[in-house]
Amino acid sequence: MAYKGRAARRRAGRFSRERDGGGVTGSSAAAHAGAAPSALEDTAKMAASAAALRHLGACLGRLPPRGRAAGRLQQQLQQCRGIRLSAPAPIQVTVRDALNQALDEELERDERVFLLGEEVAQYDGAYKISRGLWKKYGDKRVIDTPISEMGFTGIAVGAAMAGLRPVCEFMTFNFSMQAIDQVINSAAKTCYMSSGSIAVPIVFRGPNGASAGVAAQHSQCFAAWYGHCPGLKVVSPWSSEDARGLLKASIRDDNPVVMLENELLYGVPFEMSEQAQSKDFIVPIGKAKIERQGTHVTLVSHSRPVGHCLEAAAVLAKEGVECEVINLRTIRPMDIETVEASVVKTNHLVTVEGGWPQFGVGAEICARIMEGSAFNYLDAPAVRVTGADVPMPYAKNLEDNCIPQVKDIIFAVKKTLNI
Repeated sequence: MAYKGRAARRRAGRFSRERDGGGVTGSSAAAHAGAAPSALEDTAKMAASAAALRHLGACLGRLPPRGRAAGRLQQQLQQCRGIRLSAPAPIQVTVRDALNQALDEELERDERVFLLGEEVAQYDGAYKISRGLWKKYGDKRVIDTPISEMGFTGIAVGAAMAGLRPVCEFMTFNFSMQAIDQVINSAAKTCYMSSGSIAVPIVFRGPNGASAGVAAQHSQCFAAWYGHCPGLKVVSPWSSEDARGLLKASIRDDNPVVMLENELLYGVPFEMSEQAQSKDFIVPIGKAKIERQGTHVTLVSHSRPVGHCLEAAAVLAKEGVECEVINLRTIRPMDIETVEASVVKTNHLVTVEGGWPQFGVGAEICARIMEGSAFNYLDAPAVRVTGADVPMPYAKNLEDNCIPQVKDIIFAVKKTLNI
């Protein structure tokens, strides 16, 4: 009889705990009346944990609870001993995957869009940017071309004039020199020369600037080359969000756009916001982004050197110097207003780029600041950090000395601030 009584009390206690959300009441409390207060407290917490975990287990195999149910579950889990809720980990997306997603979504969205270039189809692209697209969209939408940049670039420009929206991939922008007549004289100038009656909605994209160990003929930055030409829009992404948003905006634009990517960034993962994952997300062409707020000096850069600027800013912050880092995103049209507003705040300017110094992007920024009202706010001359004014050497130690490094940016900032 005693055994049956204890079993009945256990059943009654379990029912009472489930009914009251995990509290120890009724017969269960009577059973523990002689226990020490700490033991009662531990028992109550264990009961609460068990109830919450049973609820959680019941949720498996069906859609997660929503609204008030989700709130109750969260509250119960927070009450459980040893259980803490945290925000979901941010999604990491490589630049390569961001570009692939953007191409996929735009090919699906608009049947006029097609991709052509060397090895973009059956080989999935030299850098796997077009991975899986040929199998999904077929030979008419993803087209392998001969090794003839002048030829397939001309085909792409003609298709754009006829109303299609080609994405023309160069295996490297160094090879675009073979087709620069088509890019400048055919694509960039036709809208103006036709009084606006012929649009050329085309995207020229591919890796730009220095890679690693590919020497002088494959290491040039073309930002200043194409940024010099009216009629073109020129964008230069750094992060995965930049790459995804700028490519989608470029494909939808009615003007020819040159998109200068960086080979060394393709495999780098960046956090991707929920907003940036939307199929309708674009990064407006002509709008810079402040990657880090600061008050002492403005660092302006584009493409891979943006990461170097952020690294330098982190080092300098430990020494009490707060750098504001601006990611240009677009070379032409340049968002000089954002740069001016930053210079007014910090009173110092350093530009950073991987290209050569003469007639470079940094030179243009400095000239525009000097010509505008922000010049009156400068407390010291603007400083440029650029690639060395020589053809890129092949030897790694020499190559490293030709490309701006974090230490070069730190040196330039200290020189500007006279510290």
